[in-house]
Amino acid sequence: MNFLTNLLPNVSFPPALRVESGRRIEIKSASEIETMRTASKIVATVLKEISEMTTAGMTTADLDHHAEKRIRQLGATPSFKGYHGFPASICASVNNEVVHGIPRKRKVIKTGDVVKIDTGAYYEGFHGDSCITIAVGKVKPQAEKLIAAAEEALYAGIAQVKPGNTLMDIAGAIEDSIKANKFTVVEDFTGHGVGRNLHEEPAVFNFRTKRAPNVTLQPGMTLAIEPILNEGSKHTRTLSDRWTVVTLDRSLSAQWEHTVLVTESGYEILTDRTGL
Repeated sequence: MNFLTNLLPNVSFPPALRVESGRRIEIKSASEIETMRTASKIVATVLKEISEMTTAGMTTADLDHHAEKRIRQLGATPSFKGYHGFPASICASVNNEVVHGIPRKRKVIKTGDVVKIDTGAYYEGFHGDSCITIAVGKVKPQAEKLIAAAEEALYAGIAQVKPGNTLMDIAGAIEDSIKANKFTVVEDFTGHGVGRNLHEEPAVFNFRTKRAPNVTLQPGMTLAIEPILNEGSKHTRTLSDRWTVVTLDRSLSAQWEHTVLVTESGYEILTDRTGL
């Protein structure tokens, strides 16, 4: 789940790495990382199931019902439900909806839709967070390209995760990947640290910026990396429900996200769905 780049929720941080803003970046212990692995595996499992079950004729409320049921069956609670008042267990954003789409019984999924499903699970004091983009049936070639470019940008950013690299190494790789594919970077939202809180320091930008400290990565950091790409303009607006964000020019949007651990030698994708 993204957050506004100018609004980090009030969260508390245990003694850890201090950044220039005065807030702290939590370094997870081995036992805490193991708990996050479990939380993240629950998220990955649920998203894999949703990716396989989503078909035309279903509603986004159907997907939300499945996600909440399965998260609870697997021993966790939905991270998103009730978070700052959000009413559901998933964000379901369709076509020109960028992020934070509220699942609804009247929102029927159609062939050709581009559906973003973002969800999180809270397990024994820690969160996992991930997002996928689903092409429903046969989509237009430009939509296929957009979805592929968003996933490519995610992995370009993840490839930069290792001790000694910085947040701007991640941001620069994502930005370059997106621009090479001739799409635009949504700048209104960022990735984030994740752990005891759904949103923690640091903000993980998807483009080069001086709006935040360029933190050096250290083992034990856990980051939600989540590039968002638009087919057209980067500009967005929020609908009257105060959650759903759409593209200003009504163009398509795509997003992928993983919770990633900085290891001693590189990275581990905690929400990896391969092999499930």
